[in-house]
Formats: sequence, structure tokens, C-alpha cells
Amino acid sequence: MMNAVTKINCIIWSIVLLLLAVPVTAQVSHVGMGQSKNFNNTLAQIDLTFTFPEGFKEIKAPNTENFPFDYALELPGSDFEIWMRVSTQKESEKLLADKNIHVANPDSLYINIAQNQIAAFTSEKKYIRRNLPPYILERYNADAGSVYLLSIADSPVTRHYKYGFLTILQKNKTGTVLAVCFTNEKGPEFFKNMNKASNCLKFKE
Repeated sequence: MMNAVTKINCIIWSIVLLLLAVPVTAQVSHVGMGQSKNFNNTLAQIDLTFTFPEGFKEIKAPNTENFPFDYALELPGSDFEIWMRVSTQKESEKLLADKNIHVANPDSLYINIAQNQIAAFTSEKKYIRRNLPPYILERYNADAGSVYLLSIADSPVTRHYKYGFLTILQKNKTGTVLAVCFTNEKGPEFFKNMNKASNCLKFKE
């Protein structure tokens, strides 16, 4: 018989799959007024499309050694933010090399990128990780990807958020997309807000 923790994990994963499986709706693609030049350039380099999610507002993304993000959004009136990082494969390899992290297989680069970023958010090892199934990868035109649900160490840099939901997608020999959704409550409203932006980034065919 499953214990309470296992049941909660199953429920969370079921909700995530349900949300990510929602069909992509038609939206007008555009970039925010303060969109950084580097973010735009990298989007073009790895053939990635960005659709500004309805109802969101652009905010300044942190860009430090431990939190090297390119772009960030918030949902006004909600306890919810998204930070994004788009990297070419060479940029990802350099980031890991600078931290003395060896990657044996380039196709598993995304795993090391995710784990390195998670280590900056928390020292805890007890987080939920799930590989994305093929039908979801196909929707984003990605070759590999994972999602992680973790508790975040209290910090002014992360604006004292308690939880993060990290998604990473990889296009082999091209690049990676890493997005982190922040919240203080892991209830249905969090997953509802996350779903509103779930289709804003996608690799081209």
C-alpha cells in the first residue's frame, strides 16, 4: 500500500501531465518591451519560438554566477514568477566546464544543467524528478527533458519563494531551455498559473 508521500507524488505528477497535455492554443507571438538583446539572439541561434503569455508582465531577471537567467515574468495579482534561460549547446558545455562538471554524453547535457541549477536553489537532495514522455517532447519539438519539483532555500535573490518547479528541454546538438516557476503554495492555483505559460517556448521543427 502506498504511503502518503508516494500518493502525493503521484497526484502531483498526474496534474503536471494533465496540464502539459493541454492542446496549444493560438496566440500572437511577440517579445516584451524590455526583452534583452542576448535573449533574442539566443532564441534565433537555437531556432526557438517565444510567445508572450497572456496576462503576464515582464520583470528583471537575476543574472549572477549562481542564477544566470535571461528573462523573467510575473503574473500580477498572483504569487507566481517564471525565470528563463536559453543556451546554445556550446554555452551549456562551457558553463559546466567552468564549474568542473564533466559530461560524458552530450545528449544528457540537460540533466547536468538542471542539477547544477538546482544546487544553487537548495542543498536538499529530496526533490521530485520526472522525465518528460515522448508525446510531450514531440509537442515542444525537443529530444529530451525533465521536470523537477523542489523546496527552495530562503533567499532575497529568489524573493523568499518556498517552492520551484523546474522544467528543462534539450534539442540535441542545438541547445537547452530552462524555466523555473516559483510559488509559496503548491496548490491547484500554482499549477493553473503554470499552465498559462506552458506553451510560451518551443523549438522549431
